[in-house]
Amino acid sequence: MTASQTADPSGQEPPDGAPGASAGPSPDRAGEAPRPVAAAALRVLGAAAYLVDEGGRVLAVNGHAEALLRRSAAELVGRDAHDVLHRDRHGEVTPRASCPVRQAILSGRPRQGEEQWLERGDGSLLPVSWLAVPCALGDGAASTLVVVHAEEGAAVQAPAENPEPAASLSELERLALLAETTTTLTSTLDVDEALRRLVALVVPRLADWAVVDLITENDEVWRTAVVHAKGDALVHREDLEGPMPPVPEESPMPLSRALRGESSALAGPETYQGPPDSGVALEQRRLFEATGMHSAVISPIRGLREILGALTLGRSQRPEAFTAADVALLEDITRRAGLALANARLYQRQRMVAETMQRHLLPQLPRVPGLGITARYLAAPDASHVGGDWYDAFALSDGVLALAIGDVVGHDLDAAAGMAQLRNMLRAYAWSQKEPPSKIVDWLDHASLHIAEVSMATMTFGRLTVSDEGRCELSWTNAGHPPPLLVTREGVARYLTDGHGVLLGLGAHRLRVSRTDASAELPPGSTLLLYTDGLIEAPGRSLDEGLDRLRRHAASLAHRPLESFTDELLQRARPPQNEDDVALLALRVPS
Repeated sequence: MTASQTADPSGQEPPDGAPGASAGPSPDRAGEAPRPVAAAALRVLGAAAYLVDEGGRVLAVNGHAEALLRRSAAELVGRDAHDVLHRDRHGEVTPRASCPVRQAILSGRPRQGEEQWLERGDGSLLPVSWLAVPCALGDGAASTLVVVHAEEGAAVQAPAENPEPAASLSELERLALLAETTTTLTSTLDVDEALRRLVALVVPRLADWAVVDLITENDEVWRTAVVHAKGDALVHREDLEGPMPPVPEESPMPLSRALRGESSALAGPETYQGPPDSGVALEQRRLFEATGMHSAVISPIRGLREILGALTLGRSQRPEAFTAADVALLEDITRRAGLALANARLYQRQRMVAETMQRHLLPQLPRVPGLGITARYLAAPDASHVGGDWYDAFALSDGVLALAIGDVVGHDLDAAAGMAQLRNMLRAYAWSQKEPPSKIVDWLDHASLHIAEVSMATMTFGRLTVSDEGRCELSWTNAGHPPPLLVTREGVARYLTDGHGVLLGLGAHRLRVSRTDASAELPPGSTLLLYTDGLIEAPGRSLDEGLDRLRRHAASLAHRPLESFTDELLQRARPPQNEDDVALLALRVPS
């Protein structure tokens, strides 16, 4: 009897030439004799097969399997088949959660599959197809029969001691990732959004963890993101984010060198186990301990003229370590990320300058006894957050109240600067000249062509007079702007469409087009609304639809106090897909 054969309990040996089956005691049943049913079942099979219990331990192996796997029954029986045999194509132990054979055993249902790799006794890898069938041994215990098949000569050499990492990308995948990085990051000018997209590109595709350290405008380091993959979601470790110590000038540690823009490097927990040379090194040790990363690669994020920060990728769950090829790939990624972040930062600086200027240019409203007056300015949600929308209200030397609303073409710093020029010129003309609104605007239009940096603009300018009897009268002219809206206290709303003329910048005097004035009495308790087109215009909707929407909502809110009226009207009337700034000036006539 060979080592691969065992006697049937009946006392008969297997027929000549038939492979035997070896069974051994399970570790949970030490001292028991081999199961006779198991031996008999495997012996009659003409293919390599082994039997496992419900936990995946080998109960019996037939001779075909011993020959195919180059392992004796003694090496297999009683051991976990997954730990001993199941591998991926790189020779690494297949994770239990993703091993198809183990899943079949645990499910208790028949399954089959292709391209499972088994490690043979001589260290070579064997690609096999397999079939797993649950069966009963007659003693009430659950078990599974696994039958494997391999093509002749299919075995391959065992992987080298330092194999190419399983997560390494092919050249085509690498180029595709770099192209995606460029397209994804350059399509936004928001720094936070660019960082979110960067992290989503590399986790979990390249790593289990991504860490972003950015250098702020004040040359301070801020750990902006520590993110890891959890299922299909990316989860922030906020306890590891926040301010970082200063970067030492002479430290040779990988992150310090990267934040100085010197080089990229591989790192591991052992890198920071020695005496720390700086606070940065202490934070890195804390990072490795908290995340469980066993391998990391760190690369600087370079802008055009400055170092913006560093990107760290780490692996804690996947077993393979980063290699020099990963360093080169990460450098390509951070080079593209650096250009995108530099553009986003430049845009944010310009926007902050414009916002600051615009905030200081918008006027303080005067206090007029008996009149309620308020204003709102809302920046565009998805545009540059600055633009040429403006409003103004100021008392003139003759006691009349001047009201103005306007919109300079554009959404940038130039538009905000042009808005300031027009506003200041209008104030000068209105204060010094006691003329009708049409005459003031005509002078302003003529002057803007020569001394202001404004291409085109719309505007409504009016003068509000209050008689001794308390009657309020508005005289105005309109240069291509949406018409003022008058709402009575009874909720009757109408647009003041008279006095309409061409917009500023077309040279009305050269075209021999005269501007006209209009006037209307404002009833007691009524509300006058001046606004810019961002309140009524939206993609896919006509201007008439926007005007009607504003009129209906304003009428329904006529009974509200002026501040509440203004806030609620902005909420209701402003189109949800609005892409423009909104300026609004509201005046309430006393009852």
